[in-house]
Amino acid sequence: MNELKSWREERQSAHLYRILAEVEAGSTRAQLFQELAGEADKQAAIWEEQMRAHREEPPLHYRPDMRTRVVGFLLRRLGPRRLRSVLSAMKVRGMSLYARPQSGTHTVPLNLAEVGRRHRTGNANNLRAAVFGVNDGLVSNASLIMGVAGAAVDSKTILLTGIAGLAAGAFSMAAGEYVSVRSQREMYEYQIGLERAELEMYPQAEAAELALIYEAKGIDKQEANRVAQALISDPVKALDTLAREELGINPEDLVSPWGAAISSFLSFAVGALVPLAPFLLGTGVHQLNMAIVLTAASLYAVGATLSLYTGRSAWMGGLRMLLIGGTAGALTFAIGRLVGASF
Repeated sequence: MNELKSWREERQSAHLYRILAEVEAGSTRAQLFQELAGEADKQAAIWEEQMRAHREEPPLHYRPDMRTRVVGFLLRRLGPRRLRSVLSAMKVRGMSLYARPQSGTHTVPLNLAEVGRRHRTGNANNLRAAVFGVNDGLVSNASLIMGVAGAAVDSKTILLTGIAGLAAGAFSMAAGEYVSVRSQREMYEYQIGLERAELEMYPQAEAAELALIYEAKGIDKQEANRVAQALISDPVKALDTLAREELGINPEDLVSPWGAAISSFLSFAVGALVPLAPFLLGTGVHQLNMAIVLTAASLYAVGATLSLYTGRSAWMGGLRMLLIGGTAGALTFAIGRLVGASF
C-alpha cells in the first residue's frame, strides 16, 4: 500500500513538472523541469519494482486526481510563484527557484564549503513579529476605546470595554497564530519526512535532482554534480540542503506553535494595555486625553522601530504610523458619536 502511494506521488510530481516546463517554455527552467519529470518517472519505476517484488501489479496508467488537475489548471493561469507553497506540499522540487532571496544570504552555494551555511535571521523575525503584534493591539484597542468614548458613555463602561477588547483580541491572535504555525509545521515535517525516506532509499536519484537545481541556478554542470554528490555523503547536511533547495523550505522555520501563540498573546496585550492604562489607573476626568497622548506616543515609537526593517527614515516611519493609527481612532470616534446620538 505504501509503495502504491509513493508511486502515485512520483507520477503526480512528474505530471506537474511537465506543466511547469510548459509554463516556463523558452527559459532555462523548462529544461530543468523536464529533467526533473524524468527523474520522478525513474523513481516511480523503482516503486513499481517494489510492488512487483511484493507480488502487487502496479497500475498501467496514471490518472491525475481532482486536486492535481485543479493545481495544474491554476498553474497555467497564475504561474508557479504564486503556487510555490502548494507545489512544495505536493512533492514538487525546485521551488527555491521562485523564492525571493533575502539580503545578505546565499541562494546558491558556490562551493561545498558554502553549502548549508546561512545567516540566521530568526531573532530579527521574532522581534519584528512582536512589534507588529504590539501595533495591532495598540491600534485595535485604542480604536475600540475611542469608539465607545465617542458614544459619550461613562469611564467604567469604557474600562470594561477596553478590558474585553484586550482579552478578546489577545486570545484571538493567539488562537490564529497557533493554527497557522501548527499547520505550517505539519506541512514542513511531512515534506522533510518524505525527503528523509527518499534520501535513504535512492540517494543517487536525490543527488541528480539537486544537481539539476544547482545547474538551473547558474552553477557549472560538473561542479553542480560534484557538490550534490559530496552532500549526499553527509545525511544531516544533505537533508537540510534538500529541504531548502528542492522544496524551498527553511528548517529553521519549524517554530513552536505554543511559543508563537504565547508571543502573539503577550505582544497584543502589551499594545492593547497602553490606551487602557489611564482608565485602569483612574487618572480622573482627563482619562481619555491621557489615553490619546499615550497612544499617539506609542504609535510613533512603533513606526520608528519598524523603520529599522524598512530602511526608511525613523522620523517619517513614526509619523506615518501616527497618521494611520490616528485616522483609525478618529473615524471610530466619529462612528461612536454618530451611533450614540442615534440612540
